Amino acid sequence: MKKKIVVVAALLAGLLAGVMAPAHADNILANAGFESGSLSPWTCDGGSVVTSPARTGGHALAGGVSAGSTGQCAQTVSVKANTAYTLSAWVRGSYVYLGVTGGASTWTPSAADFTKLSVAFTTGAGQTSVQIFLHGWYGNGAYYADDVALDGPGGEPQPGVPGVPGAPKAGAVTDGSIALQWGASSGTVTGYRVYEGATVRATVTGTGTTVSGLAACSSHTFTVAAYNDVGESAKTGPVSARTSGCTDTGLPRHALVGYLHASFANGSGYVRMADVPDAWDIIDLAFGEPTSVTSGDIRFTRCPASECANVESDEEFVAAIRAKQAQGKKVLISIGGQNGQVQLTTAAARDAFVRSVSAIIDRYGLDGLDVDFEGHSLYLNAGDTDFRNPTTPVIVNLISALRSLKAKYGAKFVLTMAPETFFVQVGHQFYGGAGGGDNRTGAYLPVIDAMRDDLTVLHVQDYNSGPVMGLDGQYHTMGGADFHIAMTDMVKAGFPVANTGRTFPGLRPDQIGIGLPAAVSAGNGHTPPAQVQQAVNCLVKGQGCGSYTLRGGTSPDLRGLMTWSINWDRYYGWEFMNSHEPFLNGLP
Repeated sequence: MKKKIVVVAALLAGLLAGVMAPAHADNILANAGFESGSLSPWTCDGGSVVTSPARTGGHALAGGVSAGSTGQCAQTVSVKANTAYTLSAWVRGSYVYLGVTGGASTWTPSAADFTKLSVAFTTGAGQTSVQIFLHGWYGNGAYYADDVALDGPGGEPQPGVPGVPGAPKAGAVTDGSIALQWGASSGTVTGYRVYEGATVRATVTGTGTTVSGLAACSSHTFTVAAYNDVGESAKTGPVSARTSGCTDTGLPRHALVGYLHASFANGSGYVRMADVPDAWDIIDLAFGEPTSVTSGDIRFTRCPASECANVESDEEFVAAIRAKQAQGKKVLISIGGQNGQVQLTTAAARDAFVRSVSAIIDRYGLDGLDVDFEGHSLYLNAGDTDFRNPTTPVIVNLISALRSLKAKYGAKFVLTMAPETFFVQVGHQFYGGAGGGDNRTGAYLPVIDAMRDDLTVLHVQDYNSGPVMGLDGQYHTMGGADFHIAMTDMVKAGFPVANTGRTFPGLRPDQIGIGLPAAVSAGNGHTPPAQVQQAVNCLVKGQGCGSYTLRGGTSPDLRGLMTWSINWDRYYGWEFMNSHEPFLNGLP
């Protein structure tokens, strides 16, 4: 559910000390209905003015959405400080956004006819300009906008200040640099400043530069402003990119990942480590579990002989792990699972988690960690709505713990995650407890985002899931190729996070795997091998996608497939492994 946004500009005057309310509503935007027949003074990434459809008058904006662009159009205007404003627009199309750069925003997932969006905001102390924007979403087709209005008093004119530069785009990257290009500003321009947050990264006279001195394998977000002797323009919208130089973990281009029941049999029988076939590239030992929900003290107890009659000794187990690693395989400890609830509610629990997980890794000489927090391990407290800056202790402490483990073991530490769709893709519709919903929805997003530079593979469990809304505005149901295509495309393209006004950036294809049950007894949503491979061919090659259009484009580097579990696959005659290992090896 989404809360209806109520315009409260008039009430703010009485509630906020020192905030001025406009004496009357004046639209201070220029060419607000696009009736000039041109885009000026809007700065747009593509798009055009059209005569149909138009809500009023004879023209409207058609946003230039493509597979690689949201088609943003922006305009910067002068405003008064400490003043309440109302921004509105009539929009039409799928996934249309309206907002203030760096501030309030709103959106609609689908508007078959012109629908009004409205958002209220208050300028800050000393603020003299704002940039308002409209945009759609990757691959969703053109959006339309008309009768845009910013109601409130105009600010003092700033004659001579340059216009906002055109939207920046990232170009070539190296281990320590990212190339940028942007459109020229209007007016007299002395030069351009490239910002990362509030820090000036480069000052140049042209409309492009290469930002250097960056760390290898690091993500960066930049904005650009023009300046002259009179002053500086408002900043452009952001552009994000990542340097190269990421450490080679030794994984094959397309990997087969499987969970091994190392501490229980689960009805499928015990598989000795030495008997795991060489096809499995990552082997996740299931599971390390806490001594209590909030202790953070994780223990890994191998399956007892009373349950697993053929269990090997610790010495044989470790020797088999070493043999796998000598073949280039990765063996990880997986923490959590269905029964292992882990809530790091305190700093003490965080520190216990780091100590105890380190002890397991060191005891068995493992390559890293798989985070399989399910159930009620992760949740979001009321008011924690910005996934980029979480405040809920169980989230903050987990991120801190993972960073500590990564720092301790270095660049080759393998970190994977296996969240359910409820904790990732459902965050597109609902985030935390907003609107009275479940406060666990989307709760993995801040963890994934914080660890994106250190994350080896995210393999969301595309099973045991209800229907999930995809980027096409349609609900997708598990068990067929369509579900895997839509869910994986969301992780690759990124997606708006519910009604928070924030967008979760997508991951690199080499960080993405598809999670599947190995057989019908392993979990709800088993997908026949032919449909699994149809989904992969769509995602990797753009073939066999059916009616679905990839918003994130093709992903030739898609990491591969994960399954629950190696034991269940053996129980059913290795159908998963025998079907998918040669298929993955045959991909480009």
